Amino acid sequence: MSATFSQGSDTAVPIRIVDTEGLSALKASLGAPDQTWLEGQGFAAKLGQFVLLPASDGSVGSVLAGRGNASARERGRFHLADLATRLPNGVYSLSDDTDPEIAEELALGWLLQSYRFDRYKKAGSAAAGLVAPAGVDAGRLETIAAGATLACDLINTPASDMGPDALETAVRDLAGAFGAEINVTTGADLLEKNLPMIHAVGRASDQAPRLLDLRWGHAAGPKVTLVGKGVCFDTGGLNIKPGRSMGLMKKDMGGAANVLGLARMIMSSNLPVQLRVLVPAVENSISAGAFRPQDVLTSRKGLSVEINNTDAEGRLVLADALTLGDEETPDLMICMATLTGAARVALGPDLPPYFTDQQGLASDLEASAQRVSDPLWRLPFWNPYEKMIEPDIADLDNAPSGGFAGAITAALFLRRFVENAAEFAHFDIYGWTPSALPARPKGGACQGARAIFDMISHRYGGTGDAA
Repeated sequence: MSATFSQGSDTAVPIRIVDTEGLSALKASLGAPDQTWLEGQGFAAKLGQFVLLPASDGSVGSVLAGRGNASARERGRFHLADLATRLPNGVYSLSDDTDPEIAEELALGWLLQSYRFDRYKKAGSAAAGLVAPAGVDAGRLETIAAGATLACDLINTPASDMGPDALETAVRDLAGAFGAEINVTTGADLLEKNLPMIHAVGRASDQAPRLLDLRWGHAAGPKVTLVGKGVCFDTGGLNIKPGRSMGLMKKDMGGAANVLGLARMIMSSNLPVQLRVLVPAVENSISAGAFRPQDVLTSRKGLSVEINNTDAEGRLVLADALTLGDEETPDLMICMATLTGAARVALGPDLPPYFTDQQGLASDLEASAQRVSDPLWRLPFWNPYEKMIEPDIADLDNAPSGGFAGAITAALFLRRFVENAAEFAHFDIYGWTPSALPARPKGGACQGARAIFDMISHRYGGTGDAA
């Protein structure tokens, strides 16, 4: 269950945020006992530092939270969000003089910090509650937090309980909650419906491969199509991964999880768009029926693909789904996938790269990413590398040799299957937070979805500005 704001503002403990430059003025506004207390506690308004000021009856009267200086703040985001889990249990509110932008970021960060995955183990102590700050669109922030919670829950659930069958159930539940239509193509029907590469990648699993196709929205609105990689577990196939590399492969459906979280935000906000969500849900397993290195597959688009590594399977299932989505000439098509280790080597786990040929889309995404503290970094569709994905015996190579520019060559591969969409962007996300950070608990991660939601809201809904 996603976090929500607390009620009871009359009894909430106020939080006053202060940076190092404003500490002297703050101290001067306090009475002598509080000044003495601050000196004794060594409070210097450093980033992340807080102090509890006692009330006359010995209870917590208020909280001072340090915001440090600009240089310290540049080294991260959601700096104050962990107050939700560091403060004593209770209900808190921000002081009326809090800067609106700071209040917005802290409010969303508080909700995100409150996330717990407790399906298999009782969660620890509950996070403290926060009253929605004045002037903040509380409903919108709760909607964003609910979408992020969905994404994180799906990623955190192990493949034993989140295979293609369970992922289909999750999509059906989402469709039911918002009155969306859903169509599922499963097993041999994928061949009849000309989705051969989804079938090839998933046919070795006991759980049949499938394409999940959700539709929702306003018939007159712009067409927004989201495509998410739903590889529920990736052994690497016959090019089997070593154990260390297989350890986090329950998160290989992180692209699907993030587009579903994004779809939830869009539907819950009733944005005036025609939404379509395509999730190829498969498990890349090993059996006598597994696809093999040097096989040549024919895609829905008709392009032939030589398989030089069965561990480069995500781009195969995405290719058929992208082709299907592209056939309707969407106004905007977004692809999200935990696709390459090369992206992580280049940018690390906390900064997802994205690719687009449309400068206007890139500008809008970057503005939204900055606005909502959901960072992204544009990498190029570098055309001179096209020859790297063109083998001798087929149109395309799914795993070019040499090891260079792996994130770019994967993106170029996907771009070959998109011709009609007015705008297209591919996001190569990690989908995982290795160590807990403010507003980002360790585990499954919602990455890029908030920025995309903000961008779509500004373009098509006339709303936005949520942190």
